[in-house]
Amino acid sequence: MAETPEKLSAAQRSKIRRLSATRELAPDEEGGELNIVPFLDIIMNVLMFVLATVSVTFTSSFDTAPPRRGGAQGRPPTTVSLGLTVIVVPDGFSIKARGGNVGPGCSDVGTGLALSKANLNGKQDYDYPGLTACARKLKGLSEDFKGETQVALTANAEIPYQVVVSTIDALRKTDDGEELFPEVNFGVAK
Repeated sequence: MAETPEKLSAAQRSKIRRLSATRELAPDEEGGELNIVPFLDIIMNVLMFVLATVSVTFTSSFDTAPPRRGGAQGRPPTTVSLGLTVIVVPDGFSIKARGGNVGPGCSDVGTGLALSKANLNGKQDYDYPGLTACARKLKGLSEDFKGETQVALTANAEIPYQVVVSTIDALRKTDDGEELFPEVNFGVAK
């Protein structure tokens, strides 16, 4: 025999209708999709910042040593040295060596600028080839100076960074690869 289904009471039918009816969910009850657009915006901004700063991170560098106080541990040098110091000023290069100030044209001892700005490529610029030739000449003055590798470099505050770097390049070696003064020390002229 087949069983007859039980009849539901009015309260039961009302409860079933109420539970099965569709209703609008509140915003805090939503189980919808996660909005990741703001997160992606932040990631893109961080990525652009990283890409923009990568080129700054990989700039060239060169080794230098800070000036030593009182020379080598305060003792006088045991060998004769050239003691070359190059001072970059707005008008050119002033050069000092063991014998005193190097005169104009890098020809003899004297006062003034050793190398003034020159008219290179149609404009006034620092005479880097002249500086290289002068450094080579001073290093070749005595056999005692042949093994010398250090030069002190000083620049006025208004000298652009590129001028300082080009001066270091001119003092380190010649165009044909001859090594002059590979150890550049920043210092204060005495």
